Amino acid sequence: MATKIRLARGGSKKRPHYSIVAADSRMPRDGRYLEKLGTYNPLLPKDSEDRVKMDLERMQYWLGQGAQPTDRIARFLEAAGLREKATRANMKKAQPGKKAQERAKEKADKAEAAAAE
Repeated sequence: MATKIRLARGGSKKRPHYSIVAADSRMPRDGRYLEKLGTYNPLLPKDSEDRVKMDLERMQYWLGQGAQPTDRIARFLEAAGLREKATRANMKKAQPGKKAQERAKEKADKAEAAAAE
């Protein structure tokens, strides 16, 4: 059985509240799960202790059993110190496009010419 550690959504419309669960990967997002491992409330401030609550012992157990965390859960685990920080390759998305790079180069050339005079 392919097990995942993922978020199951609860709460009402525009008021999300998530449960961190270990579930069979074939089950629906909010469907049947094996065990509830914690909660995540994105409406709370980022520095709040209650934003993410996890049972770290059970989380380690499921990781030891081969459960794969989703990207969001992997970030929570990195913040808790259960996992080493993964490198994420998203460099291309942050770079400006060709036209913006050309405009920046022209602007830099003008500034350089004005400084030389």
